[in-house]
Amino acid sequence: MHLKIFQTCSYNWKMIVVDIQEFLMRFSLVSLVLYFLRRLRKTLRMAIVSPPTPSPSPSPSPSSPPSPSSLPWFGRWLLLEKEKPFSKLEKSKKTRINDPTDENFLKNDSPISNKDQNVDGLIGGGLMMEIPSFSGINEARRSINSRKRPAKLMVPSFVPSLDFGEVGKKFEKTEFEIEGRNYSVACRKGRREVMEDGQGAMLDILRDHNQAFFVVIDGHGGKAAAEFVAENLGKNIVKELERVEKKEGKYIEVAIREGYLFTDQEFINLGQNGGACVASALLKNGELHVANVGDCRAVLSRNGGVAVRLTNDHRLTREDERARVENAGGFVYCHNGVWRVNGSLAVSRAFGDNYLKEWIISEPDVVKLPLTSDCEFLIMASDGLWDKVSDQEAVDVVAKEKSSILACKKLVDISARRGNLDDITVMIINLQSFVGSN
Repeated sequence: MHLKIFQTCSYNWKMIVVDIQEFLMRFSLVSLVLYFLRRLRKTLRMAIVSPPTPSPSPSPSPSSPPSPSSLPWFGRWLLLEKEKPFSKLEKSKKTRINDPTDENFLKNDSPISNKDQNVDGLIGGGLMMEIPSFSGINEARRSINSRKRPAKLMVPSFVPSLDFGEVGKKFEKTEFEIEGRNYSVACRKGRREVMEDGQGAMLDILRDHNQAFFVVIDGHGGKAAAEFVAENLGKNIVKELERVEKKEGKYIEVAIREGYLFTDQEFINLGQNGGACVASALLKNGELHVANVGDCRAVLSRNGGVAVRLTNDHRLTREDERARVENAGGFVYCHNGVWRVNGSLAVSRAFGDNYLKEWIISEPDVVKLPLTSDCEFLIMASDGLWDKVSDQEAVDVVAKEKSSILACKKLVDISARRGNLDDITVMIINLQSFVGSN
């Protein structure tokens, strides 16, 4: 009997030793001490929180939290854990949970009672949160709505000293005027980012005050072609005038044609994109020589304000131009009432446009007429004017104005008021200063 008791005790002791060994293997000595200290602290707190003697209490209502003594051991443990000092992470979490300005919190549309605010306790073994009042939620919602409103947009004014290359194009001058000797010019930029129109004037050619050259240019696909033509066309024509043999009645026309073709070839050799329509006027030896490619136009006022068109627009609405393009192997296509070469360009002659050069030629039409006393002034302009203003109306506007620069500006304004969105360039030349010169 004693032997069996001893064997049983020995077996139990061995099991206890094994359990202790496993326990020690699981925890270090320090962990073991800390574990017992925590358990001791929990026991003491439970003894303090628990009432010394049970007293009868009314049956708890569903809305009131139960007392800690009536909770199971797990609930009391949660309560003790809740009373511990929060770590920094736990504090931040609690702040986010109880923050009424948190958008995730406001998304909860469940009804919230305004009673028993800031209640900490346990309900059914669960942790309660501090619930804000309706007024706090409304204030939080108002603050969030105010934060969602966009801030006032402050648009800085343009400072020329802060102009940086490409950005400066957006602030390019939209309109300007030139009042020169015997001519005036007014220009206005359309809806494009850059001004693609151009103009030029050469006075006192070969030191002769009665010789002058004027040009108006309507660029497309960029401003490179317009700038190149404005810089070089007049010079090339003058060079051709010096080079071409002076054949009676023909050498000036030949020089103009050669100047046009040479300028076009120079631009194509640069390998740049874009093109330009041109109308020009050469005043020499008491004669007016007008040339054009594209849809820039020149209109003469004579005999007291009668409009005489001196150019023909090179558009595919002309049967001869449409036939020329088709005979050269191109095709024309009409879309929304506009005829285009190979479905692309709306004019049939222009400088540049290398990808269409087989059909878009730069050979100009040239018109010559003597300058007489009934020749009053010449209007040259891009299609930004002529698409909205007729030839006779333009002459009437200029005839009524005492100043040619004011007349240019007025024509630009009329076209803009009628809905023109293209670039506009208007040039007026006083022909009376060149009448009778020989």
